[in-house]
Amino acid sequence: MDYSLNDLKKWNEVIEDKARELGLNFYPQEFEIIGYNDMISYEAYVGMPSRYPHWSFGKSYEKTKTLYSLDLTGLAYEMVINSDPCLAYLMRENTQLLQILTMAHVYGHNDFFKNNRLFKEGTRAKNTLEMFKLDGDTIRRFINHPSIGYEKVERVLDAAHAIKFQIPRVIGEKRITNEERRERMMSDYNKSIQDKNILDEENLIEVPDINKIPLEPEEDVVGFLIEYGDLEEWEKTILKIVKRETEYFLPQVETKIMNEGWASFWHYNILNSLDLPQSLQLEFLKRHNDVIAPMVGGLNPYYIGFRLFQYIDETYGRKKIFEVRDIDRDASFLRRYLTRDLCEELNLFQYGKKGFDFLVEEVSDEQGWESIRDLISFNAGLGSIPCIRVIDYNPKENSIVLEHVFDGRELELNYAKETLKYVQELWGRKVVLITKGKNGDEFKIICDENKKIITQ
Repeated sequence: MDYSLNDLKKWNEVIEDKARELGLNFYPQEFEIIGYNDMISYEAYVGMPSRYPHWSFGKSYEKTKTLYSLDLTGLAYEMVINSDPCLAYLMRENTQLLQILTMAHVYGHNDFFKNNRLFKEGTRAKNTLEMFKLDGDTIRRFINHPSIGYEKVERVLDAAHAIKFQIPRVIGEKRITNEERRERMMSDYNKSIQDKNILDEENLIEVPDINKIPLEPEEDVVGFLIEYGDLEEWEKTILKIVKRETEYFLPQVETKIMNEGWASFWHYNILNSLDLPQSLQLEFLKRHNDVIAPMVGGLNPYYIGFRLFQYIDETYGRKKIFEVRDIDRDASFLRRYLTRDLCEELNLFQYGKKGFDFLVEEVSDEQGWESIRDLISFNAGLGSIPCIRVIDYNPKENSIVLEHVFDGRELELNYAKETLKYVQELWGRKVVLITKGKNGDEFKIICDENKKIITQ
């Protein structure tokens, strides 16, 4: 190491003061120095070492460790937790300059966590670490319980992980109860009757079925299974834990480009404003360029986010980027600020598969750039995950009907069928999924009580 802990403390004080001077508003910041092996472990648990045990975390650890040992992948310079105080891990093997850049990067993430509306409305930073520890302890108790054990817990966790994103997508939404829905439906019905002043039976408005389950299409598939599924209390608790932790991560899913772009923008500006020793300048430029380097065959969120914030700062001024930080998510951020000039500069193009070949369909010219912008925006965040909702429940057969909200993109049928089996695992009876093919024709995928898949 070319630095000491005292060196890092001094640089942290300088960076924190500069971040405040530049207008950042963040939680108290704490850093922990860890080795590369710990970084791989923490990465597998998404920064939460106290998280509950599951084989998928071990799989992630072994994959990353193997690729890293073969020099086929690098490791994150840091890992930042959305908590109050904000906790960040720095890898011990980093150089001094890399630690300085990383700490400045962390303050950008910290500021974004504290101020972006999705995080403010969707997470409770004060309780983050306690929540994950409590969840881990709860599931470990189930594993150690003589009447439950690891295999039963694993069965529920496998199914819960498969459908964990099938929950409400509006972050921070205040959902109404079924009783409130019934009252609203009857109120709307009575108002319609009064407005029409109908006298003849032929034009009577149909009375709403306030006993139907669900009353309206329900996007919260996990919540529906908790409420109406024939599950034991410990199984419902596991589903609630997975749902709660997924809700915590949703803002990060929805703001990946913004969050990384914001942190990159600020580490660049903070370090440029510091009186760095000449010996560190060259490494600073190289490390920064490594972070925002374009990705061959893909999109580097650091690169796109950094360049868009630079563009907004240069075009609209410093006040505007703080406004964007507060209110936007990736989808709106890209749609509003990804211009034709930026599409050309970033060398963005759209391609598709035709037979066995991949062909360029659009380039960033006068006709194509809007299509490219809209496609990236459309697939940002949760836009890349199919939306499934419950539309009917038959209490007599104890079967449920799910609907894929078709937006022009087909389901990958092999994945859909396997995922439907996990829904059936939790529900216990027949599950029907309605979706559409590429020609727009509707069809059903049925998973019966024996997990046999039937397509109609």
